[in-house]
Amino acid sequence: MVSLSIDSPGAKPVNTPTACPKSRRDDVSAEEWRARVDLAAAYRLVALFKWDDLVFTHISARVPGQDGCFLINPYGFMFEEITASSLVKVDAAGNKLDDTPYPVNPAGFTIHSAVHGARHDAGCVLHVHSLNGIAVSAQKGGVLPLSQQSIFVLSSLGYHDYEGVALRDDEKPRLVRDLGTNNFLMLRNHGLLTVGVTVADAFLSMYLFETVCTIQVRAQAGGGELVHVDPRIIGGAQQQAAQVTKGLGAGLVWPGLLRRLERALPGYDS
Repeated sequence: MVSLSIDSPGAKPVNTPTACPKSRRDDVSAEEWRARVDLAAAYRLVALFKWDDLVFTHISARVPGQDGCFLINPYGFMFEEITASSLVKVDAAGNKLDDTPYPVNPAGFTIHSAVHGARHDAGCVLHVHSLNGIAVSAQKGGVLPLSQQSIFVLSSLGYHDYEGVALRDDEKPRLVRDLGTNNFLMLRNHGLLTVGVTVADAFLSMYLFETVCTIQVRAQAGGGELVHVDPRIIGGAQQQAAQVTKGLGAGLVWPGLLRRLERALPGYDS
């Protein structure tokens, strides 16, 4: 398999091993293995929901109990190919920390390292180039309060202006500033980003984010006058979310998502 990074202009093709990786289950702690399984599931779910952009976005997760260590995709693998064992452990600069034949793209970790470094509550950072997300990110008004789903996004949303492909370290402070304490970040002209304490939290947030953008694009395409949600309702969105999920947050839906994944794209947990 050969890939060329759009995040690294002029980069040489990367030859990606295609053999099934040896299981790492017995080589890592039970906590790390659980993180690997959840992260691999998130990659495959992104593919299943068709938010992936070939190999050109990333999802990262902290390694439990190992400060400064993160898991990320083997660069060049399609998201539906990723397994718990093929994920690569890296440091804050995106350098490999374990013995693996699979390459990583340090440039692709620029955004993730910035967020992980500033937000110690961010167990997972999820970034996509989804079509509807990019479409709304190109709109001056950004996310509009048009749907029930939008109130949850708008209650914790930041915006970051486009500065070109995210390769430069000097962009990190501005990205961190624009994210602030929010869980949703719209990257103008670029895509969507969510953070979560767990992989499940970041994934559910992205599901809401992309759903909101899809609804908005369709509502605008209808051509009629749009009805906005009362701003006062947005202020209570987080409390309403806790009630709806019975206080479980993403934990309410994650087991069902894994069952769906097992039916559609099994093997992520190998």
